[in-house]
Amino acid sequence: MPRARIPSNFFVFVVVEHAGQVLLVREAKHGQRWYAPAGGLEAGETIREAAIRETQEEAGILVEPTSLLRVEQQWYASESGEGLVSWWRYVVRAHPVGSLTPKQRPDHHSLEARWVRPEAIGQLPLRHSEVIDLVALALTNPAAMPLVA
Repeated sequence: MPRARIPSNFFVFVVVEHAGQVLLVREAKHGQRWYAPAGGLEAGETIREAAIRETQEEAGILVEPTSLLRVEQQWYASESGEGLVSWWRYVVRAHPVGSLTPKQRPDHHSLEARWVRPEAIGQLPLRHSEVIDLVALALTNPAAMPLVA
């Protein structure tokens, strides 16, 4: 008997570090709070491609993803009530390439972006406190898995 397909959603969370600071964005939605560049993978897109696209769209910074730090998975009930849906998030470390000037003009992706010292992240109104933990993971985890093209 064939197994039923499991509906799944895939997301990236990108920690971009440069010169002791990390890149954060103030989101246009989710209460206009601060978060890391993040978002859903588009059909046919790789984790690496999604990390580059999401960071460019939300922060205006071109990045080179370097490593996969963590893979998270959760289950939740489908909106239709017809079973469970799987949610996957890939936490990626990246470094900027090119201009370091973050987005300053709001659009539908985000309101602004800025470089923040890790110890100051908790002073911002955050979408979720996980930003603090995932940035700490990125800055202290030497055993990350290389992310190749």
